[in-house]
Amino acid sequence: MRAKVLKYTAVGQISLRNHLAYVTDFLLRTVFLVIIMYIFLQLWQATYRGEGSATIEGYSLEGILWYILFAESLAMAFPSLTTRVEEEVKSGDVAYRLTRPLSYIGYHYASYASEVALRVLVNLAVGCTLGISFFGWPDFGPGWAGFFLVGIGAVTVNFLMNMMLALCAFWIEETRGLEFVYHKLLFTVGGMLMPLELFPEKLQEVCRWLPMQAVLYFPAKTAVNWREADLASMLLIQLGWIVLLSALTLWIYSRGVRKLNVNGG
Repeated sequence: MRAKVLKYTAVGQISLRNHLAYVTDFLLRTVFLVIIMYIFLQLWQATYRGEGSATIEGYSLEGILWYILFAESLAMAFPSLTTRVEEEVKSGDVAYRLTRPLSYIGYHYASYASEVALRVLVNLAVGCTLGISFFGWPDFGPGWAGFFLVGIGAVTVNFLMNMMLALCAFWIEETRGLEFVYHKLLFTVGGMLMPLELFPEKLQEVCRWLPMQAVLYFPAKTAVNWREADLASMLLIQLGWIVLLSALTLWIYSRGVRKLNVNGG
């Protein structure tokens, strides 16, 4: 077990060093985050003026914008896993990956998690600078720790969802369309555009049965509204989805590997 942990830790470290060479590229990408937050600032200012209330479903204007900032910082940190697996299948590199003394899924998870960690830190550094310049230093208290704790489960759930879609490349090769649909669900019913409390009651009930809420809504709400966030419940829901999605991912992977063996001889 110790050898396996060290092995996958080394994979993550190598991936992290590779991406550290492109920190400037990450910083340039955050320009998009600044533009998005400016648009949301104008939109929500108009919304709160129209409502004539200081809060909407318990969120102040400042709180709703911090929520969106955390959700956007995390969403923009997720790399495209389907693109990587697609290229491995099309180029034939998947054959080399499968013969290495590493779990194919474990290898991608270690690389994926290290890249997301770097991107989140860069996004938060730029995003928080922007937020503090508008609203001053926030009083999140334990929300900061809660965000990173719930964020681990969020990254894992998102990885498993994307890996299931990416593994479909073993059959159909082109999976970016599936990823596009998933991202749109993540943006809407996943709570990136707004907290789920602002949705109609019936839609909230539907969202509670979907794994998307565990990816963006849970971490962002924990960060800005930790007093009302049921941390234990969120972690249990994430754990449940991780167990279920892991089983589905392994099943799809086992079927896909057999197909590749048949096709490749």
